[in-house]
Amino acid sequence: MPLPEKSAKGEDAGLAGAVKNRSAHVVHLTHNDLDAVGADAIHRMKYGNDGVFTIWSSVGKFSALFSLVASCRGNGDLLSISDLGYHHETAVTAGKARANGWIVEWRDHHRWRDDEITKIAREVSLLRVDTTLCACGIVARDLAPDNPVAAEVARVVCDYDLWKHADPRSAVLGQVLQRKENREYVRNCLAAGIFSDAVIEQEYAGIKAEMDKMMHQSLKNATIKGTRYRIAFAPLYGYPSETAHFIRDEKKTDIEVIISKD
Repeated sequence: MPLPEKSAKGEDAGLAGAVKNRSAHVVHLTHNDLDAVGADAIHRMKYGNDGVFTIWSSVGKFSALFSLVASCRGNGDLLSISDLGYHHETAVTAGKARANGWIVEWRDHHRWRDDEITKIAREVSLLRVDTTLCACGIVARDLAPDNPVAAEVARVVCDYDLWKHADPRSAVLGQVLQRKENREYVRNCLAAGIFSDAVIEQEYAGIKAEMDKMMHQSLKNATIKGTRYRIAFAPLYGYPSETAHFIRDEKKTDIEVIISKD
């Protein structure tokens, strides 16, 4: 049960009511990129499409959304967190969620300190932190270890999220998800074992053309400084990570400083 976009972004006060009135017994609180979309697809393979209530979250809004869900009655349902790392408030929030009847499982691939792991592990039913995989890979290993489709989804997603770029399908999917309106469509495709179709290819072509134009504009206005290290300073017109990698490839820089308007 995906949320309306405003609710998923925490901008709609009706999110708490939606959580309270959920019919699904799994609430999946996850990030908003390909890694999260793949993880959500595997949750739906495991629990069924109607069995999962998804909340997409930016890193900055995670603490607020976690707190909102934790304040609702869990009734023994699963609150699954993936692809979101530790924040200083989250140990208290996890304790609140447990006290309110949620079974909390947390899977992440970002770096955690030992004391952070200890704090969260005391409050949740399961904590997996593994920096060698993408979050989708951890979810696939835990929830669907014998499902070959889930394994393939995890392989493709990790190829993009870990910047391996050995599988051309991963770059297409990663770029398509630069547009948030494509999340549910791509998620549903991955859950069905579909990695490309006419819709995905059309979206990719449009995004690729836009991205290439923006990256070349950044490159044109880049300034190279430094002696020991080659450092590029460039304005951002869109797609920060891709712009940085593009400038590095073109200018053979060691460090890229991409400057946005804000």
